[in-house]
Amino acid sequence: MLRWAVHRALRPCRLSSSRMPEALRNSSGGGREDAEPRPLPLSYKLLDGEASLPGIVLLHGLFGSKANFNSIAKALAQRTGRRVLTVDARNHGDSPHSPDMSYEAMAQDLQALLPQLDLAPCVLIGHSMGGKTAMVLSLQRPELVERLIVVDISPMPQSSLPRFSSYVAAMKAMDIPDELPRSSAWKLADEQLSLVVQNLTVRQFLLTNLVEINGHFRWRVNLDALAQNMAKLMCFPRLQESYSGPTLFLIGGDSALVQPSHHPEMRRLFPQAQIQTVPNAGHLVHADRPQDFMDTVQGFLT
Repeated sequence: MLRWAVHRALRPCRLSSSRMPEALRNSSGGGREDAEPRPLPLSYKLLDGEASLPGIVLLHGLFGSKANFNSIAKALAQRTGRRVLTVDARNHGDSPHSPDMSYEAMAQDLQALLPQLDLAPCVLIGHSMGGKTAMVLSLQRPELVERLIVVDISPMPQSSLPRFSSYVAAMKAMDIPDELPRSSAWKLADEQLSLVVQNLTVRQFLLTNLVEINGHFRWRVNLDALAQNMAKLMCFPRLQESYSGPTLFLIGGDSALVQPSHHPEMRRLFPQAQIQTVPNAGHLVHADRPQDFMDTVQGFLT
């Protein structure tokens, strides 16, 4: 039976500062609070391409998975001839779970993975939460990023905390009996979730995290870690260094997440930043306008 414990209170966001010293970067962490997080072995899918060209790395958003970019990844691989990597962030998809959900930890996971796959430097594309992770990695380890594309997010605090927290609470409160036929389980889950999440598209997106294993239904996303770190995820680390590589902020024309007031900080951290709007696209730019998204990405690579 799918049942979750009482929703814990969210912790306040704590902003970190500046780049880690080299000594800490090369340490294993050792459990010390001031050491870098220990990287997790992320689940990924790598499409083959020309090894002499920088590969493309796609990072999904909150509640998402690497499957969100399946069709985009295949199309980009065909159109550009490059290797394309999609990755499950920690606590998402098929990647391991951890109580640490900081952007520094997520960036550390990529610092370990990219050289392992011979993908450094890469073209790093991140959507929403993945965009913040991409920005942190670019700022802390610019040598790993040949160019950066940030999709519908900025390095500024978000006001989505109550809404996302309500999603987590609703998912944790769901009650799906064991051994229920899959179609019936998904219908029941949709009905229960609809009491809090009225938007059908959002419900369908959240329900991609509901999986059946040996007759038992569970969430593959780590709801406890998200609940404990949600306030932190809505913020952005306070970093003083900048990333001087080519950078594109790709904004959904119908989305309100990135405001003109954010532009000065975007350009402070990313001096070469271009800011481009995709008309008739909401927050899920790549899903709402996939052709425009791919055309823009391909144009930015040339």
